[in-house]
Amino acid sequence: MNHYVTGALIILICLLSFCGQANAGSTQTNTSGSNTAIEGGYTSETTTTYQSGSESTSTTTNTTNSNIKSSPPSAAAPSYNSMTQDVCAVGVSAGVQTFGIGLSGGKHVIDKNCERLKLARILDQFGMKVAAVAILCQDERVFESMIQAGTPCPIDGRIGKEAEKLWAKYDHERPDYDVYVERMKKREKKNKEIELQIQKEFDEAEAAAKAQELAEWNKKKLKDWKGPR
Repeated sequence: MNHYVTGALIILICLLSFCGQANAGSTQTNTSGSNTAIEGGYTSETTTTYQSGSESTSTTTNTTNSNIKSSPPSAAAPSYNSMTQDVCAVGVSAGVQTFGIGLSGGKHVIDKNCERLKLARILDQFGMKVAAVAILCQDERVFESMIQAGTPCPIDGRIGKEAEKLWAKYDHERPDYDVYVERMKKREKKNKEIELQIQKEFDEAEAAAKAQELAEWNKKKLKDWKGPR
């Protein structure tokens, strides 16, 4: 009997010793919808239950904006060339480029001076000397040089002195009319200044002459007054 009691006590002590052993540390596991914690040799679990048929959706959206500025392409201006050497045309072109838009264009420009020279040369070859000079006189520089040389440009079939009279009468037809008017205004202003200067010198000379005459008269009177009585 004692042996049975002793054996039972030993078994009970072993069982108590095995069940009462402590676990070191703690472990916690988190799961979506549940939280399971193990601490001190026991387990605690908390579960979140959703209503039947419902679902939870998590959406992550990443938006990336890039603002990259780079040098725009160049707007190429078109090339314009004359087809022959006997054409008085000059090609002009230009281009403008921005970040948003680019524009370019071009055209032909007629060189009037080139045309005038060619026409005068052809008229001279035909023996039309006066006509050749007349067309050259359409240039204000040629017109002015002809006036300065004393050989005015032809007008209405007149040359020489007769042409000079007509140009003086119809000066508004001169190719250098604007320059001519401005020059005449300056000349008129200068002439007035010269006239004022001449008048001033004349007045000064007249005043000096009167002063000299008065001085001589006073001298004569003083001499007569001091003479014998």
